[in-house]
Amino acid sequence: MDTAQTSANWLPRVTRIVVIALAGIGIAMTMLQTLPIVAPGMRPITSAYFYALLGIFLAIVFLRFPADRSNRPKWLWLADWIMAILVLAICLYFASQARRIMTAGWSFSAPPLATLGASILFFLAIEAVRRCAGMVLAVVCLTFGLYPMVAASMPGVLWGNQFTWSALVAGHALGTESIIGIPFRVVADLLIGYIVFGVVLAILGGGEFFMALALKLLGRTRGGPAKVSIVASSLFGSLSGSVVSNIITTGTFTIPSMKKAGYSPHYSSAVEACASTGGTLMPPIMGAAAFLMATFLAVPYAEVIAAAIIPSVLFYAALLMQADCYAAKNDLKGAEAADIPTGLSVLRQSWIFVLALAVLIYVLLVMRLESYAPWYATGILIVGGLLDPMYRGRVLGFARIIEESGVALAQLIGILAGVGLVVGALSITGVGSAFARELVQYADGNVYLLLFYGGLTSFVLGMGMTVSACYVFLAIILAPALVQAGLNPMASHLYILYWGMLSYITPPVAIAAITAASVGKADAMKTGLTAMRLGIILFILPVFFVLEPALIGHGEPLQVAQAVLTAGFSVLLISCGLSGWLYFSGPINMIERAVVIAAALLSLYPEPMTDIVGLVVALCVFVVHRLRARSLA
Repeated sequence: MDTAQTSANWLPRVTRIVVIALAGIGIAMTMLQTLPIVAPGMRPITSAYFYALLGIFLAIVFLRFPADRSNRPKWLWLADWIMAILVLAICLYFASQARRIMTAGWSFSAPPLATLGASILFFLAIEAVRRCAGMVLAVVCLTFGLYPMVAASMPGVLWGNQFTWSALVAGHALGTESIIGIPFRVVADLLIGYIVFGVVLAILGGGEFFMALALKLLGRTRGGPAKVSIVASSLFGSLSGSVVSNIITTGTFTIPSMKKAGYSPHYSSAVEACASTGGTLMPPIMGAAAFLMATFLAVPYAEVIAAAIIPSVLFYAALLMQADCYAAKNDLKGAEAADIPTGLSVLRQSWIFVLALAVLIYVLLVMRLESYAPWYATGILIVGGLLDPMYRGRVLGFARIIEESGVALAQLIGILAGVGLVVGALSITGVGSAFARELVQYADGNVYLLLFYGGLTSFVLGMGMTVSACYVFLAIILAPALVQAGLNPMASHLYILYWGMLSYITPPVAIAAITAASVGKADAMKTGLTAMRLGIILFILPVFFVLEPALIGHGEPLQVAQAVLTAGFSVLLISCGLSGWLYFSGPINMIERAVVIAAALLSLYPEPMTDIVGLVVALCVFVVHRLRARSLA
């Protein structure tokens, strides 16, 4: 079969055309459903829209993510097409019957044709998640998806309502709590616009702009290239929401720049891995999990953003201070003057991105129109790009924008459709709420033990799942347990999200570290261990903001100010201790580093007495070190 020479050179030309056409239809449908373009009466009912969208993007999964990409026999291409046509036909049939599904109770007892379609859709959803996220998550989804058939035979907390096959697939495919449950509905109602915005931003050169801006602001400072990497990746990552694409986009510039300035390959790669990982925790967009969180908590997305600001700023402050201490300790200079862009060139690039970002933030946070914001911002990018010769060529490559948006959406929907089976199974059997009660009882009122269980579970699941999948799973079974134990609901959900992210920079998985190491030509394991040390604050912060919600802005203004002040002091001490360099004093030995870190943890713990003790210990170390240095001079 003739294959097009494209970025996806394993796809036949006709398949790519179909993928672009399907993606364009799906995005257009979303815009018509979301924006006030047509009269409300002209829109399909919501469930019909969900089924049509599901069919379109699952079809793209089967066409764009082949079962086996190497040495594929020709008949497998036919199998991909058959599955794509089948899932599209089934979902369009369900869309056409959406009103009958609701009024006739098909989610409990469906007619034979609908039951057959639901059975096929069940297995196609499993295959989709296998192609998009791998075998581990597919097995998890299949196991939980089938679990209701044996729930009445399970012991203890695993006991639940049991279902026959026909009732099970009807609940999964035709109900509103499984395949088209909360995870999918959040994507359909909110996330599609933000993903399209992120793709357009990347294609127009948003990563290059943020890189130039960071270089202009921080490039000449001590250890400037590392600070540029941190700032650029935080800005781009907060808008793109993708760790790996952030590394590939900004890391190709920042990692060589750091190495040129004197940072080792593994340290340079680790800095980029940490900075890119933190981008998905950085407002205003963050990642898919943040929108899911707003839905689970039934709060405006602006509240999630407000809660995430302080922890994310503290995390990036820790990275910046560690990079600065490393540069001071190793006498590293800033970037060369020839590598710094002129203010005029940065200003020339800035207008389109600054305007789009301003519109996004205004519509999102001031007007509180969460579903409109990304479309308006994307419109600014496209119209501005067409008007500006600097960007016009990229915007005119419209097919690429549609294709990359469609592929990104298909991958996300393919994963969340499978994860929906887990959510649905836990919901219809009643096991989800029972598990939360048992977990609280097992912890016997010990909040620290419960947090340990939660953190460990989030970390382990984060190794085998995407962050969104991990969060959805634990938001059902773990977050209720933390809330029942008396912990702040927002802090509990953020705790799960943060710990799920840790696998990105922690061996043995460390996807972000491995990706950055490949860009920086560094040892992957050494990069992972360095990234884990640089990002150690991600391990610590969630525990403390769960214990002290003032760190997520929940509390009286004075209480929040005090918490932020002591946390900032703690982050400073942790950065000094991990780097082996004490500000206004110089290099410190291992014992002094350990004492400084201990003082930081005391200051971070939410008790006034521990704050005072931590401050006194830190001052003692500083005074002793200064006296010792003076005596040796």
